[in-house]
Amino acid sequence: MEDMFPHSLPPRILFDGSIREEIDGKVVQFDPEKVLERDIHITDTTFRDGQQARPPYTVEQIVELYKLLSRLSGPNGVVRMSEFFVYSEKDREAVSKVRDLGLEYPRVTGWIRADKGDLSWVRKLDLPETGILTSCSDYHIYMKLDKYRETIMDHYLEVVQAAIDAGIRPRCHLEDVTRADIDGFVIPFVQRLAEISEGLKEDMKVKVRLCDTMGFGLTYPGVALPRSVPKLVYKVTREGGIPPQRLEWHGHNDFHKVLINAVTTWIYGCNGVNATLLGFGERTGNPPLEGAIMEYISLKGDRCGIDTTAITDIADYFEEVIGTPPPSNYPFVGSHFNTTRAGIHAMGLYRDERVYNIFDTAALLNRPPMVSITDKSGADGIQYWVNNFLGLEGNDRLRKTKMVKIMRWVKNQYDEGRTTAISPQEMESLIKEHLPEYYDKARK
Repeated sequence: MEDMFPHSLPPRILFDGSIREEIDGKVVQFDPEKVLERDIHITDTTFRDGQQARPPYTVEQIVELYKLLSRLSGPNGVVRMSEFFVYSEKDREAVSKVRDLGLEYPRVTGWIRADKGDLSWVRKLDLPETGILTSCSDYHIYMKLDKYRETIMDHYLEVVQAAIDAGIRPRCHLEDVTRADIDGFVIPFVQRLAEISEGLKEDMKVKVRLCDTMGFGLTYPGVALPRSVPKLVYKVTREGGIPPQRLEWHGHNDFHKVLINAVTTWIYGCNGVNATLLGFGERTGNPPLEGAIMEYISLKGDRCGIDTTAITDIADYFEEVIGTPPPSNYPFVGSHFNTTRAGIHAMGLYRDERVYNIFDTAALLNRPPMVSITDKSGADGIQYWVNNFLGLEGNDRLRKTKMVKIMRWVKNQYDEGRTTAISPQEMESLIKEHLPEYYDKARK
């Protein structure tokens, strides 16, 4: 099983064969192995959508997080781009300062409304690319914008052409696409975008972002449009004429499907997945970028230059500087994401870490597995905690008989009604009291 569960990496995502979907009455076959050949990547919206969910970051915080994003991305640009607001002085200062760093990845792009006047800010900042909000569901077209389909499409296309004329690559964000009329509005619109792109240099051809604004997208086979993620990607690439390298997915987590929806688009022919650090995004959030990183490695079977230890440094920065610690059980970044409180689990860790640790978290995240001591930890949990604290391995590890007094103290705590975990400070004090020679040696 080591080919699927190598432990030195997140577990591999391996496929047994093709995938079939019935689309418009025809059975369509997808080869998921093609994802290994395509230039799949991640784009970042921490400083755009991520700031719509929390108090704004300071310019200094944006600069430091951007540096960490660049380190995480690595030299191959797995985190390819990062988008920024351009409206306020602070927004523009942040853009200027991160660009002054001279880092290759992630590349800085803008985000504007479908307003030709907004392009002036993108031009002044000399950004090569910008997102343009092009809402596409009738809910938005009729109820929010108070327009007709034909009128709004013409308006969007005018803004897109104005961006191209200004030397700015447009990226159309199809807001609320999972509630839109796919055949009646979305496909005709993206076909027009494909036509506009004909004859342009590759780095100016229009990009499209599929925005699951309300989290309505579904990955289940056979689901009808507009909610089907596979069918959306297929229709936009095959009928709309937008190739995988110019297509992105942006989702929200209203129904707890944000990450699986996003990474599924990679398999069906969308190269870009848009995400945010720790999943911060409007309302319920966007795909957590650190989760997308792990899925990327699982699909590719290689780190591809990614510095996964930056994930832990990002989490530490959020907690220590920004003052927003991730939930303690949040995957990959929570303070207790790889902590067990069950004695039988601790016994498994004691005998071989692979039994109860998802991968080598010490190597990939600088986070070795931990045991939290409660009334459920038992002697095995205490034994693991003590030996781990003392740094003892193999035959040097202490037997349970050396820890009887510590175990008795823990048992008495819960017999007397304690309902909280034993703190690390309490455990250290117990080791210092009852195993002083080992404690002194470990502290040297």
